[in-house]
Amino acid sequence: MSHHNILDYGAVGDGVTVCTKAIQRAIDLCEKNGTVIVPAGTFRSGALFLKSHMTLYLEKGARLLGSDRAEDFPVMGYPFEGLDQLCYASLLNTDGAPHENIVIDGEGGVIDANGAVLFAQEMEEKKGKRGRAVCLRNTEGVTIRNVVIRQSPAWCLHLLYCRNVVVEGVEIHTKYDENGEKYRGIFNGDGMDIDSCRDVSVRNCLIASQDDCIAVKSGRDEEGRRVGIPSENITIENCRFLSGFGVAMGSEMAGGVRNVYVRNCTFENAFSIASVKAVRGRGNYIRNVHYENCSLVNKDTSIGATRWFRGAIYLDAFYGAEEFDADTPLPVDESTPVMEDIYFKDITADTVAGYAVYLCGLPESHARHIVLENVKASGPQKMFVKNIDDLQMTNVVVTKN
Repeated sequence: MSHHNILDYGAVGDGVTVCTKAIQRAIDLCEKNGTVIVPAGTFRSGALFLKSHMTLYLEKGARLLGSDRAEDFPVMGYPFEGLDQLCYASLLNTDGAPHENIVIDGEGGVIDANGAVLFAQEMEEKKGKRGRAVCLRNTEGVTIRNVVIRQSPAWCLHLLYCRNVVVEGVEIHTKYDENGEKYRGIFNGDGMDIDSCRDVSVRNCLIASQDDCIAVKSGRDEEGRRVGIPSENITIENCRFLSGFGVAMGSEMAGGVRNVYVRNCTFENAFSIASVKAVRGRGNYIRNVHYENCSLVNKDTSIGATRWFRGAIYLDAFYGAEEFDADTPLPVDESTPVMEDIYFKDITADTVAGYAVYLCGLPESHARHIVLENVKASGPQKMFVKNIDDLQMTNVVVTKN
């Protein structure tokens, strides 16, 4: 297998020189099953496009840093937040055509999208939606391991229409920099978004997020139903979450979400373990989702409950609504979502904000078969239940703290 060191193509690791052309040339000339090496140093770059059957390898001390110029990230057509729309390109991308076997690997090297700077520019220009740090699309066979991904203008790692994905030993930071200082001016900074993907394993990762730590999605409303690609067969295990809003299902889920397992994870000063969100207009389903052997301790008083985030364990059919009528049903049609077969087993949660447990379905589409087993949860508000059919609770203790 061939190795292509970006230094041999003219890249300069001084943190100042923009090396986009040199790095892209190394990628373009990489043979099948070859490796492009980013050595120690800080290499500033605009948007880069990976290709099939290649490995991007970041050595110890390597830092791939996003350019501080929005013009280095072309505006392109991307699905984002469930809709096809114009977006700024990400730091690492695929071009949307079908790809196979892409690996991002390393010895703890850093992918830093320079999001605080680019966020401000992209929001001011408004030529498209903000870019991500890494956005891989339509790829069969993705492996991302042993790297750090930081500071995206929007979502940090976005996997879209991918199959057979492994994310292992990865750190993702969208809230704080290496020195513990909060990134300024970034919002909607999800850690990882698994979007209309199949057969995904996320394990042994650390995520400190400004928003959802991991969100499982599959398109928005009529457009998402038309595309019709579910997120399914997903396992998230042995991960540590240090801030943000836990592991979410939805709210973009119009292609369907099913067969998701979140297990053996810890949540520290995260707002929630679980947020299951399927609102009117989406249609389709969130089905067969399991949260098992997870614990949360949230002592962060800087973030309170809002219309977006209700509590430590929550299922919410009125996500984002400040006021809503949970008693009056609307007509059922293809835009009416279904939430069913959601399991919370061997869970402990202690939070300073919101409900310990919040479960609310639609009046016209009750959430069905919700199981809580061996759950011990405490919060400023205990438990809210509305529009739930077949709620099964075994050895559940919910207290007010």
